[in-house]
Amino acid sequence: MVAVLTADLINSTSYEKTFLKEVVNVLKTEFDSISKEQDALFTIFRGDSLQGVVKHPEDALHIALRLKAAVLKVQDPNQKKSNMPVADVRIAIGIGEADYNVKAISESNGEAFHYSGHTLDAMKAENKKLSLKTGNENINSEFKVSLKFLDSLTDKWSIASAEVVYYLLKGMKEQQIADLLKRSQAAINLRKKAAGWEEVQLLLHRFNQVFSK
Repeated sequence: MVAVLTADLINSTSYEKTFLKEVVNVLKTEFDSISKEQDALFTIFRGDSLQGVVKHPEDALHIALRLKAAVLKVQDPNQKKSNMPVADVRIAIGIGEADYNVKAISESNGEAFHYSGHTLDAMKAENKKLSLKTGNENINSEFKVSLKFLDSLTDKWSIASAEVVYYLLKGMKEQQIADLLKRSQAAINLRKKAAGWEEVQLLLHRFNQVFSK
């Protein structure tokens, strides 16, 4: 059993070329970092789409949210006065059996790949940005609701909020983030609360609980 993440950048054709390149480079950096920390493999295809295999399904939502936060925190140099994200990513998580080639993930097969790919295809029409598909309809129903709530939360994140969530997902403490961003711990705490970090943690815990069984 593995988790497959299939994703695409939302409205990427509207990005300036230099900005798109920056966002893709951010994703590549995240892929390298996550692959070193966990049993996960990623690839980019078609220039604005990505696919990854996560060997421990319970970590899939955490990784998906980290990728999303990494993208949301990228500042468009042409819109420096705005604190709202320009880039965003749509991610479908499929969990099931899979046969995959570590050298050619996008050419791999299995139910986890089918779940993820087909779900991503349907997400645009359903106005979803994060979705899950498994072979268990009870699990699908539960996370259909909770991930829709998560969408409503992440849609409100500012670049500053996404930045703080990103570092929290990397395991950093408030003071460490404050030192890194040259802000007070109180300011970081406010951003954390504004991002709904407590609620995010509860959902991540529930996801881990369900798929660790």
